[in-house]
Amino acid sequence: MATDIFAQARFTPVSAQKVRLVVDMVRGKDVVEALSMLKFTPNHASGPVSKVLASAMANGEENFGVSRDDLFVYRIFADEAPTRKWRRFGARGRFKPWLRRTSHITVILREREA
Repeated sequence: MATDIFAQARFTPVSAQKVRLVVDMVRGKDVVEALSMLKFTPNHASGPVSKVLASAMANGEENFGVSRDDLFVYRIFADEAPTRKWRRFGARGRFKPWLRRTSHITVILREREA
């Protein structure tokens, strides 16, 4: 049975909808290839996703002794985290809520079978 290598970033200040656009791009790819793709992706969410991916890769190397060239993105997903509600006052005494959305990013890597 293959071991799962796990990393998670919680309360990331990007909405889960925006993170999912980036996450769908790297699912199933090799880790080194995915990191190079994220490096040149202009989305704001690519920074936190690449950080979590690099952390999972480092976990695999340090804790399990797996080479980074043998790892691939087995599962990666973004869940919604708590939303901070800010107050903004509009014209004629109206109230405009600003929703500051956050997300939890989870990465699970596995070793390629030879």
